[in-house]
This record gives sequence, C-alpha cells and structure tokens, in this order.
Amino acid sequence: MKARGGGGAGGLEDTRRVPAREGRGEVREKASRFFGIAAGAATARAAEEFLERLRREHHDATHVAYAWRVSLGAPGGESLKSSDDGEPSGTAGRPIAAAISSAGLTDVAVAVVRYYGGTKLGTGGLARAYRQAADLALAGCGSATVYETVLVETRPPHARVGVVRRLIDPPHVRLRQERFDPEPVLELEVRKSLRDAVQERLSDERIPYQLKPD
Repeated sequence: MKARGGGGAGGLEDTRRVPAREGRGEVREKASRFFGIAAGAATARAAEEFLERLRREHHDATHVAYAWRVSLGAPGGESLKSSDDGEPSGTAGRPIAAAISSAGLTDVAVAVVRYYGGTKLGTGGLARAYRQAADLALAGCGSATVYETVLVETRPPHARVGVVRRLIDPPHVRLRQERFDPEPVLELEVRKSLRDAVQERLSDERIPYQLKPD
C-alpha cells in the first residue's frame, strides 16, 4: 500500500526529519572558539537534559547559547525555544534557530559553546560564528525520516490472515505484533496518511478491526 505524497487524511503531514546521530562542529574567530553540538530531542525535557549535560561538560565556557525545535504530536504543533545566554540580543539563539530551520529538522536541540578569546567580534561577527557552528553541527548529525502512525488491531479468521498480511508494506504499514487469542490478532502500525485506506480495505474484506492507543 503506497503513501500519498507524505500528506495525511484531512491534509495532515505525517512525516518529519529528525537527527540521525549527534553532530559536532567547531568555528574559530579571533581566538574565540565556538563548539556546535546538535542532538535529537523528542521532548522539551530531553532538550533541557541535553543542555544540562553540556553545561556540566563545559562548566568553564563563557556562554552556552542554544535553540531547539520539538514536535508536540498534534498536527503542526511545535515547541520552539532559543537563548543568547548573555550574548547581545539576537546574536546567538536566533542564528542557531535559523540554522535549525534551514536544516529542516525537528525534535532537535542545538547548542553552541563559546570560549572567549579576548577580542570582541561585534554583533555581526558573533551572529556569523554562532550560525556557522550550528550549521556544522547540524550537517554532522545527518537526518532520518520518521512517520506519525496509528495502531490498527485486526482480528481476521484463520483463512483471512493472508488478506491482512498483504497490507504490510514497510515503512508505510508495519506488522507490530501477531498473536493468537485464541483467534489470530495482528496489530498494524499504519502511517496516518494511510489510515483511512487501510480501514476501508479491512471493512471491504469484512475483517474486524479497532484503532488502539500507541
């Protein structure tokens, strides 16, 4: 079963790009050093824990500026936050957030750790350095595509199990679990954009099903 262009039922987006791994990058500007670190953060709490770890590791740093973008599960819902951490307003957090936006990632936190080198860079120089460090970190973390899904529990008779199995089409429709209770029970993990199509097929085949909480 094929997906319909990444959109969902009712026009909802059901895919997002997230970091594949932690990425790092370094920029040096007039003896100041800017270390960019990007990592996956599925929740605001996870982003905070990431920042807390970096503050401990770089307790002697001059600044730890950051930005994050975390999806909230609801269509179009996001938690966005940034901080200059004492740098002049708009010179650190905003450029980092702009780098995240350009990378097209969500569920991501990016911090840039600065060690002051003794020479002031000016607002333009600061913004460029923070942006470059964030860009390098984001390039290093790569990306992976994840799908918003729903769970569909089916209860086909033994003779119709093959009908359900033919719906399986990873990554769009995955078999989450199969068991006997005592009749066959197959749980399908279905992209939200395909939910209606899968339900329609099951109804046409007269196979009992129900949506389940994930």
